[in-house]
Amino acid sequence: MRRADRLFQIVQLLRRSSRPLTAEAIAAELETSKRSVYRDIAALMGQRVPIRGEAGIGYVLDGGFDMPPLMLTSDEIEAAVLGAQWVAGRGDPALARAARDLIAKIAATVPERLRPVVLEPSVASAPVWKPAEIDRLDMAQVRAWIHSGRKIRLDYADEQGRPSRRTIWPFLIGYRETTRLLVGWCESRDDFRTFRTDRVVEATFLDDRYPGRPAQLRARWQAKMDEEHRRYLAAGSPPFDP
Repeated sequence: MRRADRLFQIVQLLRRSSRPLTAEAIAAELETSKRSVYRDIAALMGQRVPIRGEAGIGYVLDGGFDMPPLMLTSDEIEAAVLGAQWVAGRGDPALARAARDLIAKIAATVPERLRPVVLEPSVASAPVWKPAEIDRLDMAQVRAWIHSGRKIRLDYADEQGRPSRRTIWPFLIGYRETTRLLVGWCESRDDFRTFRTDRVVEATFLDDRYPGRPAQLRARWQAKMDEEHRRYLAAGSPPFDP
């Protein structure tokens, strides 16, 4: 790897990490030596890239630093196109349209030499053989309510068609091959619950905000899922699948 490319990749590693990265971790990722990483970090600091930290502890990139947009490698472009292909075939209508627009925007803005990577990709998501179940939910509005931390009241029918009414604190939408899952804190059950969006009979989008932030709920839910996953593995059972 050329040194210029390595400097760029170090910045990328620091940008995507939520915690300090040691020189050893950076060196392992880039398949180089720690000594080279120390020299590269010093060079980046000398170029006024806002990196904080020290050897043996780790390095972080201060917020607000950015590089020119769409300085993408071939692999990064194919990763974006692959993800957008999947969403275009399986996302709700608004996200599917946005995914197709994203591919077109990438193709229009990358250098000419990289355009075939977008228009003639070597990767592809599996075709959608079965159409997704029809949602009665406006998924774009659900996403807006998640971002604003507002409650939703659901009239819901379970697998046997039994009705119930739940007021939830939504914080995550999961996308599967042909179904979508809405995850939230259920006030009536006082616990996390997952709802298939195609089984929602009616939804009322409330103005009430719920306590805390969606990210906090997601972190609590993920910790619970991780713990259940560990228990299932310890018991020799298949991992938990919500």
